[in-house]
Amino acid sequence: MKLGLVTGYTGTGVPMDLIHAAEDAGFDSVWTAEAYGSDAIVPLTWIAAQTRKIKLGTGIMQMPARTPAMTAMTAMTLDAMSGGRFILGIGPSGPQVVEGWHGMPYGKPLQRTREYIEIVRKILARDTPVELNGKEYQIPYNGPGSSGLGKPLKSIMHGRKDMKIYTASISPKGIALAAEIADGVIPVWMNPERWDLYAGPLKEGFARSNGKKSVDNFEVAPFVTCVMGPDVEKCRMAVKGNLALYIGGMGARSKNFYNDYARRLGYEDEAGKIQDLYLGGKKAEAMATVPDRLVDAVALVGPRERIADRLKAWKDSPVKTMLIGTGSIEAVRTLAELCA
Repeated sequence: MKLGLVTGYTGTGVPMDLIHAAEDAGFDSVWTAEAYGSDAIVPLTWIAAQTRKIKLGTGIMQMPARTPAMTAMTAMTLDAMSGGRFILGIGPSGPQVVEGWHGMPYGKPLQRTREYIEIVRKILARDTPVELNGKEYQIPYNGPGSSGLGKPLKSIMHGRKDMKIYTASISPKGIALAAEIADGVIPVWMNPERWDLYAGPLKEGFARSNGKKSVDNFEVAPFVTCVMGPDVEKCRMAVKGNLALYIGGMGARSKNFYNDYARRLGYEDEAGKIQDLYLGGKKAEAMATVPDRLVDAVALVGPRERIADRLKAWKDSPVKTMLIGTGSIEAVRTLAELCA
């Protein structure tokens, strides 16, 4: 089992002590994030300069925030400066952030993802000047306001054409698309005993890859929160706060992907109650409504022995990489020992 460390949103600083502990313990990768504050790349560059071998992933760069070419340029630059350690994680974000923060139309995220990755791969491959006449992107652009002077270009810089590209998705169609065109998918959380939610979409996507893809060369790399401590209920509370935020408030009532996902995981009634409470301003009550069994299914909480027992389900699943969210050096070292 490979392990990655999730640093989350960088507001007050980069936890280099934790990252160094993860690298020393043998963690395979470290991942940064962005929402509507700090970006994912600046802290990852900081991390790259102070580490030696750990891989560097974005979990995730928001596609609406950057053109595909800008993403490819950033990826090539950081990859070159880090000695080929970069993993490009991208995602569509949600309509509230896309339209409310970036001022871009939400549009059709699946089509955008397909074209986005196609453009990035063309730039990395550098076989021909980049051209795409898509539904979401035109390169060269020749639409309203164009000068008519655009011409297909190749990157001045030589990128690494085998750079791994992951997408963040939890919907069946998004998972299938990732299986078809990406190298991995990053679920925001998952229950390893509910592989059935992934098996069908993955099979569908692999079938569209003309035999090039299978579970053997594709990563399902979920975020997994780990809170170690002797008091299981106290450890659960931090996870419940995050789950309540996502299930209850990360999106509009009519369009919350995380709420839909919780329902597919088997928590339909609870998901509805959590959303009602959270959007009604009763955040503490929403957090208290998150079931213990959901926390135990998707996270690692409690003392070492309990975490070791729960890890058995992860090791028995097809998941090969866990992206661990923790602020504890002890947890990092313990997980490295248990997954060795």
